[in-house]
Amino acid sequence: MTTVVIVDDQAMIRFALRGILESAGDIAVLGEAERGVEGVSMARSLRPDVVLMDLRMPGMDGVEAIRQIRAEPALADVRILVLTTFENDENVLMALRAGASGFLGKGAEPAELIAAVRQVGAGGSLLSPAATQSVIDHLAAQVDAPSRPAPDTLLSSAEQVADLTPREREAVRLVAEGLTTEEIGERLFISPYTAKTHINRAMAKLGVSTRAQLVRIAYDYGLVDRP
Repeated sequence: MTTVVIVDDQAMIRFALRGILESAGDIAVLGEAERGVEGVSMARSLRPDVVLMDLRMPGMDGVEAIRQIRAEPALADVRILVLTTFENDENVLMALRAGASGFLGKGAEPAELIAAVRQVGAGGSLLSPAATQSVIDHLAAQVDAPSRPAPDTLLSSAEQVADLTPREREAVRLVAEGLTTEEIGERLFISPYTAKTHINRAMAKLGVSTRAQLVRIAYDYGLVDRP
């Protein structure tokens, strides 16, 4: 059973999310909060597997709430899935830097939401295509900037990247292009499960835990062409 706390300032949204998640049968909503500060408090007291976090709320916003949850060692196992209308702005990057494990738009279908909660609750990570594009756009701007980060700031070493198999390199490249696991499977003529396996093995070899980090590596080491 995956346990969830919902943090959103709109009561109707919280009601709808609870109904969708609990209809899955293997997801239990432990509580709801309408403010970021309440969400942090519930994370401390209820220790859910996943906090489903909105970003734009009065008072403490979602990004600060994520930072506070991630700052507490006792909450290390609590995963944060951001659910927001705003997938295309700086908040995506801020939330990922703060420690969010996933990013999904509020336009997602119920089945997508349920799958995302299961994936993040199991320790995985997830970026919607729109959120992935925001990361790509930001990293492309960094690549084109005059002062590129020094080699010692890169997430992985050239040796780790060189250790990737051709299939794993291709999977990383397609992640950086914003494709979902299903789309990567179609592009490579393999099943989504096999595509996910290639992605997970690449992440393990590179020592990263999120797709956002994979996107950065793809740009840092030239696995994708500049836009």
